[in-house]
Amino acid sequence: MTGKPEYQLEDLLYLMARLRDPQDGCPWDLKQSYQTILPHTLEEVYEVADAIERSDINNLREELGDLLFQIVFYAQLGKEDGSFDFSGIIDGIVNKLVRRHPHVFPDGSLQSRRLPGQEISEQDIKANWQKIKQAEKQAQRDEEASVVEQSKPDSILSSVPLAAPALARAEKLQKAASHHGFDWPDIEPVFEKIEEELAELKAELSLNADNPALRQTRLEEELGDVIFSCVNLARFLKVSPEMALRGANSRFQSRFSYIEAQLRTQQRSVAATSLDELDALWRQAKRNETSA
Repeated sequence: MTGKPEYQLEDLLYLMARLRDPQDGCPWDLKQSYQTILPHTLEEVYEVADAIERSDINNLREELGDLLFQIVFYAQLGKEDGSFDFSGIIDGIVNKLVRRHPHVFPDGSLQSRRLPGQEISEQDIKANWQKIKQAEKQAQRDEEASVVEQSKPDSILSSVPLAAPALARAEKLQKAASHHGFDWPDIEPVFEKIEEELAELKAELSLNADNPALRQTRLEEELGDVIFSCVNLARFLKVSPEMALRGANSRFQSRFSYIEAQLRTQQRSVAATSLDELDALWRQAKRNETSA
């Protein structure tokens, strides 16, 4: 066998340790911390999402490798400061997933299986999942909370991370409240709420004209309420607001590129074209999408 053997996970961990070696490691990697690596992690996540959306499977493999490297980087940092290591990360996630899937691992061990004929409904699986997650969060709070903190009333929203992206956090907050009965009975009030928030935003435009700073603050608050309500609508429609917005971004870019291409054939620029003409080209770009 003459082919070069494929590298394994252990090789990646070794490579990461070498990059962080104080003696002969990489100067850039040695300067990094949890905080400085975070922006790169977020970028890699979005690049994975982009590869999936474009059905670029070859590139997806590469992007997943980049994302895995981010996890290995954090693991090395944790090993160096004594907080955790890669083995601990694996042990933690396997234990958690076994615990959260009693319908797959009935006796709580990785090797256990359901007996033939033992079935569980999807509704029961979701209900059990939520109960287990709540129990985990409560156990974590009980372990970490001080005596003073334990005397404070707990919130059903406290499990939603503050650091989550705003769009994702809005969706998680709404889902958490919904699980406890704080929700609209059907979709009609959701549309009404959006209309109500839009009316409040429009009304705010005519207020506090003599106080620009206050006016801008209030406009930001009202617009936030509109966006939050739209996230709620996405939840009712069972649509990911993140994916919906990414799709809208993609369509906007495609349509705008069409406008630029059409004007280029006429040796004209966007800035030198009237809004009516631009709108006509925009509508043509939309028609082309539906006829494609």
